[in-house]
Amino acid sequence: MTAKNVLGELLEPCSESPRTGFTRSGSCETGPQDLGSHSVCARVTQEFLAYSRSRGNDLITPVPEFGFPGLEPGDHWCLCAARWQEALDAGCAPRVLLRSTHERALQVCAMADLKRHAIDLS
Repeated sequence: MTAKNVLGELLEPCSESPRTGFTRSGSCETGPQDLGSHSVCARVTQEFLAYSRSRGNDLITPVPEFGFPGLEPGDHWCLCAARWQEALDAGCAPRVLLRSTHERALQVCAMADLKRHAIDLS
């Protein structure tokens, strides 16, 4: 079965550099094994990275033993839908790529909110 994005189309890649996704495929594909639902493709900002670190998820510091280079503002990354929603509620949600955001994100995030933060909405 082919993964779909929140627009009902084929899911597009999120980032190859750094390689993102729960399975590090470069895509925000998800499944039952992904309990965090890493389904929102976002362009991270300094504000979001600082917020995420303050909530216990340091996405800035490299962890070479796990192949994690650390993120910088402007990088695209598959975020947990609940963390993106939490950041939205805190006023620091990063912009999203709808074509690269898995439809499972809609179980946690409202489409209207995602659209308001969309980079790729035509």
